[in-house]
Amino acid sequence: MPVYPGDDPVAITETSTVPTDGSALRRLECSSHVGTHVDAPAHKVADGPTLDDFDVGDFVFEARLVDCTHAAPREPLEPDVLPAEFVDDQAATEVDALVFHTGWSEYWGRDRYRDSPYLAPALARRCAEAGYHVGIDAFSPDPVPSATPHREAADEPTDQPAHAALCGAELLILENLRGLDRLPARFELRATPLRIRGGDGSPVRAVAQVPQDRT
Repeated sequence: MPVYPGDDPVAITETSTVPTDGSALRRLECSSHVGTHVDAPAHKVADGPTLDDFDVGDFVFEARLVDCTHAAPREPLEPDVLPAEFVDDQAATEVDALVFHTGWSEYWGRDRYRDSPYLAPALARRCAEAGYHVGIDAFSPDPVPSATPHREAADEPTDQPAHAALCGAELLILENLRGLDRLPARFELRATPLRIRGGDGSPVRAVAQVPQDRT
């Protein structure tokens, strides 16, 4: 499976089988930030909250989909992508997570996946200040090194300001989501990680629950 540029690949090795050993067993080796996964604040903040500092219920979100499918490759998403209600009266939204739908999941496994739109620093700060967890259907809410370096703009941030703002506000980040094109504007997102002691991140099984009146 694809991994973030520079990360070790996933390895699944068969160590025993039922016919030979009486039990089937595989060894799984992977980064804590592989596939669809959650970043804990400790991913970017020294002594920040780790996965086991959160209750399991903290990984159930009232989510709002933010349509960014109009964005061009490597385009910074500015605060104006937010729906009007998040600008006018944030307290009335009853939402604790924003999920940015770029459409980039269709490029999973291809070099183009690395050229997704990303959160501009101003948008990341807006989310952090309002206390919104963030999800995205891409490797990262920050720019990712391109497989074709000349596509990278000279003014792209290189210090991951979206991660810094969100992790610094003790918020969670969900990356490599998919299937967002099938969701309504509002839904419940469940993304439960492994409860790794001192964990900086973990793969999750992300599931959207959609009430009948929203289908």
